Amino acid sequence: MLHITLLAAAMVFLHDGPDPVISYPLRETDVVGGELRAQFGPAIKLGTPLAFVPLEEGGGAELGEGDRLVIAPDLGQIRESLLPTKEMTVSAWVSVTTPRRWGGVLGCVRDNGDAEKGWVLGYDQRRFTFGLATTGADDGDGKMTYLTGQTGYEPGKLYHVVGTYDGTTARLYVNGRLEAETGVQSGDLLYPDKTPVVLGAYADDDEFYPHSGRLMDVRLYDMAAGSDWIDHQFQHHADRAALPARAPAEQPVSEELAWQVRPYLQYATGESVRVMFETTRPVTGVVRYGETEAFTRKAELAEPAMLGELVLDGMKPDEPYFYQVELTDDKGRQLASEVLTFQTAAPRGTPIAFAIISDTQDNPAVAGKLAGYMWGQRPGFIIHPGDLTGTGSAKGDWTDEFFSAGMGELLGRVTMYPVLGNHEEDAVHYYRYFSLPAPEYFYKFSQGDADFFMIDTNRDVSPGSEQYVWLERELSASDATWKFAVHHHPPYSSDENDYGDTWKGRSTRGDLRVRQLTALYDTYGVDMVMTGHIHSYERTWPVIGGRVVDDGGTVYTITGGGGGGLEDFSPSRPFFNNTVRRGHHYCMVRVNGGTLEFFAYDLDNRLFDQMRIEKK
Repeated sequence: MLHITLLAAAMVFLHDGPDPVISYPLRETDVVGGELRAQFGPAIKLGTPLAFVPLEEGGGAELGEGDRLVIAPDLGQIRESLLPTKEMTVSAWVSVTTPRRWGGVLGCVRDNGDAEKGWVLGYDQRRFTFGLATTGADDGDGKMTYLTGQTGYEPGKLYHVVGTYDGTTARLYVNGRLEAETGVQSGDLLYPDKTPVVLGAYADDDEFYPHSGRLMDVRLYDMAAGSDWIDHQFQHHADRAALPARAPAEQPVSEELAWQVRPYLQYATGESVRVMFETTRPVTGVVRYGETEAFTRKAELAEPAMLGELVLDGMKPDEPYFYQVELTDDKGRQLASEVLTFQTAAPRGTPIAFAIISDTQDNPAVAGKLAGYMWGQRPGFIIHPGDLTGTGSAKGDWTDEFFSAGMGELLGRVTMYPVLGNHEEDAVHYYRYFSLPAPEYFYKFSQGDADFFMIDTNRDVSPGSEQYVWLERELSASDATWKFAVHHHPPYSSDENDYGDTWKGRSTRGDLRVRQLTALYDTYGVDMVMTGHIHSYERTWPVIGGRVVDDGGTVYTITGGGGGGLEDFSPSRPFFNNTVRRGHHYCMVRVNGGTLEFFAYDLDNRLFDQMRIEKK
């Protein structure tokens, strides 16, 4: 420990201390011949030009989702020469404009299930993090420990973030202040056999989550710095932390005018619906609509925008309408949609039919095929219990996958009501692409004789929580014949491993956090709960108080077969289970007065399960 103490003392008097093994100032002058030059370490080949912040605004590179700064495709190329083995310090000035569940500044990590090795300086959706694995923890099998800071970062604002490890203790500093430390890890740093070393991303051999925000002065040392040196480094550039938050970079504007996302419908009521779209250039324009293709009304987009949202109102409940979007850019070029149709929400006393699809994730081929089948049944609206995308913080997962041809065509004619899944990462794109009642992560709507209660089970739903209190109030006030709750995580599940490996031990048979909501469902007579998360199909018997009943009760469904990789079931059958099936699928629900019909269809559009409930 003497070595570390002397090093810390020396760093107070030296401006920069010892030389880092890797250092990227990230200045505009560092880009030469299509490469980002390092002060220390290998140059990085650039696939696309980097954007830089003017020096008068603090400098640094402004990274976006298209940037790929790979120091080494495989750590083996630089492991012996550059990567620390026993001690380390990693530091950077960083701002975050797009919060992510897994954000990375600098790292070389492999995080595949139980195989966790390497280290990474990064952030989550609210705070900065430092994760590492060592030979002395968990018998050296590879289990990373993540330190989480106390400072909640303000999007667009610069922070000095440092992670250190001295062989026995890992520490995380934000703006010169120690915010977290642990002695769980000890011994040498534990590296995977193969993984990329990346700057400005959280990545391993099968994942890449790019950083969106500013990055500058990134350094890696093969020794552990002390708190005095870290504070000195922060104070030397404290003016950076005082800079105002920088707004996210404007979305790149293309030379060509085209759709990024074709027109789609949002939040239909009995009198109105919203039309949204995204283009490659700022546009103005109009949405024409009416009871026939003649169009008697219009809504105008007067201010240029790339992501447009217009409210069409003054309509009658449960009526069919036609609409067309006509747009113009600053060069006079025009872009128009085909003539599309929509239907306003149904009032009380009107039969309804709706589709359910969940966990569409990174599989537009499957989701698009199912969307075609759903459109063939002409649903009045669609319920999506979450995990719409694979990575909600990646814009391309929305534009190129979720809104791709099959699903996009359906959403241009049928309104979808979603909830957040864990893969949405509570990212800003979800709130950009959906227009829902505040606060958007939970809300309520009505169609026909049914009320729908949309809940975010990624957040706290325990008694006394914001959503629990809201849900109890809304359920108690509901006069609907049918009550449906929608959230991502299932209170009851027969899956084989999400809630405990049923091949090796006992399972909780569902999400115990979310099961707390079932007391409200019992008390206020919720008829059906629609969930996803498990990539398979399941329907329970009616349940009250944790017991199956034959009169009343709540039916719990899992409809997670919209595209995500399929999962399987436990080897034994739990008491609540009525039907399970492994395979991609969608569901249809039809409600007329006191009758509910439920149908489930596979990837070949064949019926494989059905249910009928009669209200007494």
